Amino acid sequence: MTAETKLDRVGVVVHPRRDIDDAMDRLRAWADAAGAEIVQVQMPGVDRVVAEPATAESCDLVAALGGDGTTLAALHAAGPAGRPVLGVACGSLGALTATSGDQVDDALRAIGAGDWQPRRLPGIAVAAEAAEPVVALNDFVVVRKGASQIAVAIEVDGELFIRFAGDGIVIATPLGSSAYTMAAGGPIIAPGTDSIVLTPLAPHGGTCPPLVVGCESELRVTIEPGWYGARAELDGHVHDLPGSTLSMTWRAGHATLVTLAGAETLLTGLRRRRILMDSPRVLARDDRAPSVTRR
Repeated sequence: MTAETKLDRVGVVVHPRRDIDDAMDRLRAWADAAGAEIVQVQMPGVDRVVAEPATAESCDLVAALGGDGTTLAALHAAGPAGRPVLGVACGSLGALTATSGDQVDDALRAIGAGDWQPRRLPGIAVAAEAAEPVVALNDFVVVRKGASQIAVAIEVDGELFIRFAGDGIVIATPLGSSAYTMAAGGPIIAPGTDSIVLTPLAPHGGTCPPLVVGCESELRVTIEPGWYGARAELDGHVHDLPGSTLSMTWRAGHATLVTLAGAETLLTGLRRRRILMDSPRVLARDDRAPSVTRR
């Protein structure tokens, strides 16, 4: 539990299409009762307008109305400003959302009373030689644009790990390790483990296992685009590839996510959403258990 939290101005980041009317009605009713102001932190590509525009810096809290993608967008806006983000699920509860749309007013009352915990999320700063770094909270991905492969070389602390040709590479935080990384056959990194995981995508031949790198290591990835080139994706959004040689730097506590009392853990959430599932043999054994006498 933290100290009582001032909530004079709450910014909202909204999903471009999901039904958020009930959540907004509850937000406005809470604001009227609390004497607070609701404003909108606008995101690129989102034309939906629900409140007067404002910056994340001017808010005490940013509420993301939508799902995990909307919450990630809010974290990118609020992280550099040092503002916490409340993820509000307008649909199914995800890994980053702390409450649902029909309970957002209760969540704000709890936050105002100090009944919440800050969850500090690390990021990975990705920089080319002469470019400003971009920070990924989930993952930074480089993939081929067309039919030709791209070549990737990975160096750790100045030592070559592997060179491979394939579809690309996923570079992820522990948070992002349960997303694209897991889907590509990489490991899940347990929460609280300060490390970066690199997962090759469809490598053609050779031995190219995923690599887990400590947060203090010097990490460099060199990209050789194929005939059709390569593109980058930053937390699921297409991004200009900043250069052919990329340096990765750990950013501890880059953004802050609101966690409420009784919040489920990451692994519990993955199991609830059936992203993690027990093997059929184990489940079949559980089904037989009531009718089988164990000795």
